[in-house]
Amino acid sequence: MAYRIAVLPGDGTGPEVIREGLKVLGAVAEATNFKFETAEYDFGGDRYLRTGETLPDAALAEFKEMDAIYLGAVGHPKVEPGILERGILLKIRFDLDQYINLRPVKLYPGVWTPLKDKGPEDIDFVVVRENTEGLYRGEGSFSRKGTSDEVAEQKMVNTRKGVERCIRYAFQYAQERGRKRKLTLCDKANVLTYAHDLWRRVFEEVGGEYSDIKKDCAFVDAVCMWMVKNPEWFDVIVTCNMFGDIITDLGAMIQGGMGIAAGANINPEGTSMFEPIGGSAPKYTGKNMINPLAAISAAQMMLQHLGEKRGAHLMEEAIVKACQKVKSLSAGKMGYTTTEVGDMVAKFVRGAE
Repeated sequence: MAYRIAVLPGDGTGPEVIREGLKVLGAVAEATNFKFETAEYDFGGDRYLRTGETLPDAALAEFKEMDAIYLGAVGHPKVEPGILERGILLKIRFDLDQYINLRPVKLYPGVWTPLKDKGPEDIDFVVVRENTEGLYRGEGSFSRKGTSDEVAEQKMVNTRKGVERCIRYAFQYAQERGRKRKLTLCDKANVLTYAHDLWRRVFEEVGGEYSDIKKDCAFVDAVCMWMVKNPEWFDVIVTCNMFGDIITDLGAMIQGGMGIAAGANINPEGTSMFEPIGGSAPKYTGKNMINPLAAISAAQMMLQHLGEKRGAHLMEEAIVKACQKVKSLSAGKMGYTTTEVGDMVAKFVRGAE
C-alpha cells in the first residue's frame, strides 16, 4: 500500500519536528513494508509575509486527493494572532469537514505528571471534540463599536447534524477502544440551556443504540476538577468545540506536557490532518532543542487512522522507550537534541537499542 501525504511544516519549530516525524515514519515503513510519498507545502507565516497569501483554494483541492495531512505548527511572531490560525488551520478543518478533533491523554511509563500518586494506569483516556461548529464558526457582530455602549456578540452555533455525528463517532470510538466502554458527555447544560439541551437530547437518543457503553454527563467545570483528582474515571469524553479546546490542554499537562501531546482532525469519509499540539515555539526555532515526540506521536496517530495498525503499534512502543531515555520532555532539558531524539526513536523502531 502506498500513501500520499501532504506535509505542511509551517512556522517556528514546525519544520524541525516534522523532519524527525518523517524520519521515524520512514523507519516504520521499512519495518512493516508499506510505502508513502510526500508533497510539501510552504504555507505559513513566512509565505504570508512575502505574498499576503494564507491558503489558496487550489491547495485545498489537492489536499482532498491526499490520504492524510501532516502539519507542524501555525503561528508567527510577525503575523497578527488569528490570521494564520483562521486562514490555514481552521480553513483546513472547516473546508475539509474535519468534524472530529481527537486527543488522546495517555501517560507513558517514566514520564513525570504533576498529579500526585497517579501513574500510567490512571491517565489513559481520549477526548472527542466537535471540530467545525460552536463558537469557532466565528459568527457574531459588534454594535456601537468603540463607544462606551459597545456590544460584542459571539454565537455558539450547534446543528442537530453536527452534534449527532460527533456523538455517534464518540460512541463508536468507545466501543472499538474497548477499555472501560464508557462515554462521558462534557457540557454546561445548566447554563447553556439551548445549545447543550440539544447535546443532552442527542446523547440520550444515540446512546440508546449502544447498550454496551456506560454513559454519564458532567459539567465542564466538574470535568476539569475530576481530570486532576480522579483521571482514572474517564475513558472517552465527548464535548463541544470550545470546551474540547480547553480540557485537552489540561489533559496535555497531566500526560506530561506539550512535548508529548498530539492530536488529529478527522473526517471519517475524507482527508484527515495530524499535528503536534505545542505550537510553533518561536524562541526555540533553529536551536535543535525542541522535543519532537509530539510530532512523532501525531505520525503514529496518522498510521493508526490509515489502518497501519502494526506500524502504529511499533511506533508507539518506540516512543515509550524514548520517553524513558530522555531526562525531561521540555525543550532544552531532554539531554538530547531534536535530531538525536528522532534518531533514537527510529533506532528503536528498527530494533536497535
